[in-house]
Amino acid sequence: MAAGRRAPPEPGGGPVLLQGIFGAGPTPGGAACSLALTARELQVRRPGGSSGGSAGPDAALRLADCVGSSAFPAAAAACFSLVCYPLRGPRWGSPARQRLERTFRVSLGPDAEDNLRIAQAWSRRIRELSVPAVPTQDGDSYGVLPRPCRALVLVNPQSGAGRALEDFQAVVQPMLAEADIAATVFITERAHHAQEKVRDEDLSQWDTLVIMSGDGLLHEVVNGLMERPDWADAMKKPLCILPGGSGNALAASINYYAGNDHVAKKKLLTNCTFILCKGLHTQMDLVSLSMASGKRLFSFLSFGWGFISDVDIDSEKYRRLGNARFTLGTLQCLAKLRVYQGRLSYLPAVPEQGTPPAHRDPNAPITNGQAARVLPPAGTEAPGALPTDSLLVPLCQPVPAHWTVVPEEEFVTVYAIYQSHLGTNLLMAPAARLNDGCIHLFYLKAGISRLALLKIFLAMARGTHLDLNCPHLCYVRVRAFRLEPQAAAGIMTVDGEALACEPVQGQIHSRLCRIVSGS
Repeated sequence: MAAGRRAPPEPGGGPVLLQGIFGAGPTPGGAACSLALTARELQVRRPGGSSGGSAGPDAALRLADCVGSSAFPAAAAACFSLVCYPLRGPRWGSPARQRLERTFRVSLGPDAEDNLRIAQAWSRRIRELSVPAVPTQDGDSYGVLPRPCRALVLVNPQSGAGRALEDFQAVVQPMLAEADIAATVFITERAHHAQEKVRDEDLSQWDTLVIMSGDGLLHEVVNGLMERPDWADAMKKPLCILPGGSGNALAASINYYAGNDHVAKKKLLTNCTFILCKGLHTQMDLVSLSMASGKRLFSFLSFGWGFISDVDIDSEKYRRLGNARFTLGTLQCLAKLRVYQGRLSYLPAVPEQGTPPAHRDPNAPITNGQAARVLPPAGTEAPGALPTDSLLVPLCQPVPAHWTVVPEEEFVTVYAIYQSHLGTNLLMAPAARLNDGCIHLFYLKAGISRLALLKIFLAMARGTHLDLNCPHLCYVRVRAFRLEPQAAAGIMTVDGEALACEPVQGQIHSRLCRIVSGS
């Protein structure tokens, strides 16, 4: 820290808001220390330490790392404490957040109530300054969870390696208590249990819905909320994902968006819980998927067909291995590499070179040039109606003329992803963001060798797979897509959950829900 370069009287990047001399620690007789609170940090100087000049404090506790502060009586004195989770760099690997609690004793006078009032004033000011600043460049898209906060936590105890409930109790629950977040735990007992719960729940009693599981449970929650007659209001309730599964793609994405280094397992869980404790949330895009069978789903992460989906579903039997299941599944699917036949079409987010411009506003409803009912623009539907897929035409009709139809019809995989990570260790779309208005469409054409495919997945761990310039790997940002398999062959997945193989199309719906994001 460059505190030594700061000139008094404004250490910590701003004026001193509170200052005083207090005992270090909760017990009498502790050494006195001088405290200075600024908008950014609490500075601590030990007895005999510098009180001015160019020297910095002996310790500086960043309020950006602080999740909570409290005051309490201590005989005739009083105390206030704060809990921080600063990033600490290990000898090897990525920095990890580690718990740090500091307590200070107030005994400035004989009156216990006066001492307690002073302790409460410091604690209250620390809490106020620890609230993250809401970015202003994006209008009203950001918000902060209230304090105290009421959270409904949905836990799938069978997800991942089967440790979700144990990890919640050991890691998450203590951090939430420190941040004044009261957690009510709901343990799912079967498939679609969470979907039914949030569909019928009185959401007014909760400030946030927290999902402690893999991505599949959040898929249930999103679709349960979209089944409500008041879905438009329900989707304003901030959601939070805590990694308790095998892939944990959204949790890894949010950790990445927050500017954190790549971490996994309990380090990732601690990072994501810290993000929840800070409480900053923003809007997130969803994708509406329509199937030939008439089913409609809302997806927050991805849609896939072919090799990647095969790995995801075929490796389910190894779920007790955690993230290692995907490595084993990849090797097995490489050994029996398959090719899938179908037609892929898409609406580019940016017109491709050589593509004639459409003779209409690309945001306008599409009628395919035929006498057809014009679909209303999104947001103008009847009250309670789900958002209209205004970029799509029925699956029984050809795609509009200004769409791109991929000339190849044999694929190893087709994957549409809207977040950065495919899994904890797979950075598939480094440019993706929570509300960029894009579907990041990848497809691998037939003819790729097993070795080249393996190289792509190894490079994906660092997000450098596109740098390989593999002629079989194609990537394009789109607003909508359609996939029409020639036969019901292979596995389709949405947010990691298996679907029947059938024609499907989807389009992006910008900023349809809210997610605790930390960025």
